[in-house]
Amino acid sequence: MIDDIRLDSEQPLQHQLYQRLSERIIEQRYLPGRQLPSSRQMAQDLGISRNTVNAVYDQLKAEGFLQSRAGKGVFVHEDIMTAVNPAGPGRDKPVSGGMKLPPLPALPWLKTKRVEDASLPFQPGLPNLDAFPIRSWNRILHHQESRRSLRGYDSIQGYQPLRRAIAAYLRTSRGVRCEEHQVIITNGAQQALSLLAEVFLRPGDNILCENPGYRGARNALGRFGNPLIPIPLKNEVLDVEALPGLAPARLLFCTPTHQYPMGGILDLSQRMALVQWAGQNGCWIIEDDYDSEFHFYNKPFAAIQGLFENAPVLYMGSFSKTLLPAFRVGYLVVPEAVVEPVLWAKQISGGETPLLTQATIAEFIEIGQFTRHLRRMRQLYREKWQLFQQQVTAKLGGLVQPVAESAGMHLVLEGEFDDLALSQWLKAKGFGSTPLSAHFLGEQVRTGLVMGFASANEREIEECVTTLRSGLEGHRHRRGNRVS
Repeated sequence: MIDDIRLDSEQPLQHQLYQRLSERIIEQRYLPGRQLPSSRQMAQDLGISRNTVNAVYDQLKAEGFLQSRAGKGVFVHEDIMTAVNPAGPGRDKPVSGGMKLPPLPALPWLKTKRVEDASLPFQPGLPNLDAFPIRSWNRILHHQESRRSLRGYDSIQGYQPLRRAIAAYLRTSRGVRCEEHQVIITNGAQQALSLLAEVFLRPGDNILCENPGYRGARNALGRFGNPLIPIPLKNEVLDVEALPGLAPARLLFCTPTHQYPMGGILDLSQRMALVQWAGQNGCWIIEDDYDSEFHFYNKPFAAIQGLFENAPVLYMGSFSKTLLPAFRVGYLVVPEAVVEPVLWAKQISGGETPLLTQATIAEFIEIGQFTRHLRRMRQLYREKWQLFQQQVTAKLGGLVQPVAESAGMHLVLEGEFDDLALSQWLKAKGFGSTPLSAHFLGEQVRTGLVMGFASANEREIEECVTTLRSGLEGHRHRRGNRVS
């Protein structure tokens, strides 16, 4: 049915219909290959003679706009831009349906390449997708989707049973001081960071970031052009002693429980010193409790947020690593005075987080399935961590230096090589990674590969290390030739 054409009875109908149809085809409002109504249906829709429609159709076929298919009908020409033979003066140039766009905004000053093929084995941050208990999840999902109350809107802050479940889990497992009214559900960790940037940053405010550190945080926090000031690491953790020598800052982003990407763990005295420094200097700490669930031998230190009453800490986490990235559900825990400003920012920029997914996660936690799943994943990732280290030691000795803590879902392999080129080469072989140098601010960088082993099976681990050896040896050989 054609419902976007209006004809004026005071003008020749055939000319009007020809003009309307040709314009829509040229502008690609009617896409190549689209079927048009039969002449009888078109005449009925527009209230005109069928002979008029047939005459227009014949003219448009002759000019290459339309084509007939025996027994099927009339269609916009599949290759319209080369088939059209426009008639009349001024129509002898190639047809173009495009328009000149208005000026585009300037690219963000912080330029980073988009991550492609993010589900390759060894892509950092990717959990074991095959080990997710999909049958249990589906049973809970089917139970939740039958509830009428979950088919509409709920709350910008998030589904209350999920906020209650998260608060209880964090109090027990991470020592976080919070109640459900302090929890804000977000569309993943990136939205959480973007909301904090909107609420806390003003032009010229500095942001302190671990160096090397998590690129996603820098992208989100630095998108308004606020200066990013690197904090050096000491023994693979944030160097708290270096803070007094740095410029004043509004926000400090850190991953204290498993530094990303180097894997160090900030000890209790360092955590306390960090909070005291922030309180004395009017700086808010963004605590990304990255990989806190996956410590293989020792219980992790309690979260920084819970060390002091009313600590200036904005705590964040997500279910992308513990459940699935596809759910896009994260959370913030903030002091009560911060809740309303963050909710206002979320209402404007993102709206609600999908309600049905929230309800399913809430029940998944409440019935104990979440805890059981974490326990299984902790054991599985420990076995993969051990296997990967064994393979690296056996096959890559002298080529790379592994940087490892008994925690997490990735391993850093340091070495003197072009890590960007090697990462791209590995990708072409079907294996993910990120160059270590890309995680640094400034010119002083270390090189290596950040490799996420959680998503790889035993065969892929062995194949990847063997492949990596050939890549590293080839790189060393090429360097040797250039030196000679």
